[in-house]
Amino acid sequence: MKKTLLALFSAVLITGCGQNNNAGQGENGAGDEATTLKEVSVVLDWTPNTNHTGLYVAKEKGYFEEEGLEVEIIMPGEAGADSIVASGQAEFGVGYQEGVTQARVQDVPLVSIAAVIQHNTSGFASPAGKNIETPKDFEGKTYGGWGSPVEEAVMASIMKQENADVSKVDFVNMGDSDFFTAVQRDIDFAWIYYGWTGIEAELRNEDINMIYLTDYSEKLDYYTPVLTTNEEMISDDPETVEAFLAAASKGYNFAIDNPEEAAQVLIDAAPDLDEDLVKRSQEWLASKYTDDAPRWGEQKLEVWENYAEWMFENELLESELDAEKAFTNEFLPE
Repeated sequence: MKKTLLALFSAVLITGCGQNNNAGQGENGAGDEATTLKEVSVVLDWTPNTNHTGLYVAKEKGYFEEEGLEVEIIMPGEAGADSIVASGQAEFGVGYQEGVTQARVQDVPLVSIAAVIQHNTSGFASPAGKNIETPKDFEGKTYGGWGSPVEEAVMASIMKQENADVSKVDFVNMGDSDFFTAVQRDIDFAWIYYGWTGIEAELRNEDINMIYLTDYSEKLDYYTPVLTTNEEMISDDPETVEAFLAAASKGYNFAIDNPEEAAQVLIDAAPDLDEDLVKRSQEWLASKYTDDAPRWGEQKLEVWENYAEWMFENELLESELDAEKAFTNEFLPE
């Protein structure tokens, strides 16, 4: 795992192009009112979905421009968002607490600057007809995943609580198959985010059983997803980090207060998305963005420490995390 992440980071660092921090400058370095926006990019973790709505709203509504930024939203490609952001090829990104934690213990300079959603809404899902109602029921079933060691570790930790044996689960790689196709073909259950795939099940009128991770351990209530940047941006250009988060915060708060209009912004930006799914997902997520936090984006030290401790105990980290360096609330608007 360490070699893989460092290899990706090195490859992006070597091949990545530098960012243009002189946007709007004329030949003599002088800009004018129409061309003084600073160009930055934010790389998504996946294809556009309702985790990203606040960013699209901030772009469409002009919130980034109000903060002096021209923001390009880009796809991650094969390198992945974490490597692209850590190398400086993109100034900002969408990531996960898991990825940032793994990066930090490998001295990769990735930093989480905001929690997009306050609580982990993911879990193991299965068609109701499979009769998988507790982790004990995983035994003898086929799980479809993406090949990460975290999957088996999470499954084992919650199965232990019911004296169940993870070695009795058959793990297969789902590849590009979606949940609904895979469970009809060759798997019994998979790890999903309810706010997207669970809502899609509702729209399809397909009953699913959902086993949430947070029902079995508070240490698994980690931030997923998060917004990220790198240490160089924080040290050399804190004004841009603050400006980016001011606009992003405004975008997500708009999505909280106006989920239907925010959903339409995402649909217009990514017209291939299912319109009904986006609208229902956006409505479901509206209250989840801030939830019980004092403001959107707020992160707690204990959440970072708890999950890192769990990862270390399950041999997913080679050393303990200095959690205070993994995230910051410094740039969030009051």
